[in-house]
Amino acid sequence: MKILVTGASGFVGGPVCRALMARGHRVVAASRRDLPGLVVIRIGELGPDTDWRPALDGVEAVVHLAARAHVMQEAETDPLALFRRINRDATLHLAEQAAGAGVKHFLFASSIKVNGEATLPDRPFTADDPPAPCDPYGIAKAEAEQGLRAVAGPMALTILRPPLIHGPGAKGNLATLLKVLNTGLPLPLGGLANRRSLVGIDNLADALGFLLERRAAGTFLIRDGEDVSTSQLLRLLGAGLGRPARLIPLPAILFRLLGRSGTIRRLTGSLVVDDSPLRALGWTPPLSLKDGLARMTSAWRNTR
Repeated sequence: MKILVTGASGFVGGPVCRALMARGHRVVAASRRDLPGLVVIRIGELGPDTDWRPALDGVEAVVHLAARAHVMQEAETDPLALFRRINRDATLHLAEQAAGAGVKHFLFASSIKVNGEATLPDRPFTADDPPAPCDPYGIAKAEAEQGLRAVAGPMALTILRPPLIHGPGAKGNLATLLKVLNTGLPLPLGGLANRRSLVGIDNLADALGFLLERRAAGTFLIRDGEDVSTSQLLRLLGAGLGRPARLIPLPAILFRLLGRSGTIRRLTGSLVVDDSPLRALGWTPPLSLKDGLARMTSAWRNTR
């Protein structure tokens, strides 16, 4: 199958391209720069006016990964407008041109942020939940999903909403945690009983190939399979770094006092997803959470 992958140079895009080629597919990588080992179509700025037609010639499926990433400390004066331009409008424009070019399958990498930021005990997020995004990134992704359902036409449309993605080269909160753990400093995150779903980059790439080959339309959530508390996650990361996590329990009242911080909420709250529809199709993750985290910490250590 000839597959166009956007965002091919990114943290997710590189492993996805390699996984698809390993499955025997012909991959065309949309990128602003050359990528070793890949057939690259140069694409300029991602936006609602990008001309995708040269990249879509003979393509049977599109995997749309390119996006403006979630930003922890936003500097834009109107971040929602920018997220809408890149993550919503550019996505819909690509889908319209793909449908016009005869593409059979459009796979959109969305985000669990479409569902929201936290789950209640025994109430995991499902693909059928009403969207409840809490920030501009999640809002734009939710609007892109809604728009895709309207413009996909005869294309099979697959939407995949990953939670926090871990793997070699991960940035954001995971990169920060690795740096802090590597110092050996104690962290006030011991004894947490929250639950978090994560997905490794290799598992995500495998699932994308699985869904493409089955032309499975619909919306799916994904996870590694083992949900962990933040305390357990830190211990696994510390073990991989060879720097056992030094975790100090913090009284619950202090967490409540600090709870207005988005970072604190993400570290101490729960976010669990129901991936049973994806599992029902026959997909199982090739890597355990522990093995996936070990790959990430090994890569991180090798770059130091």
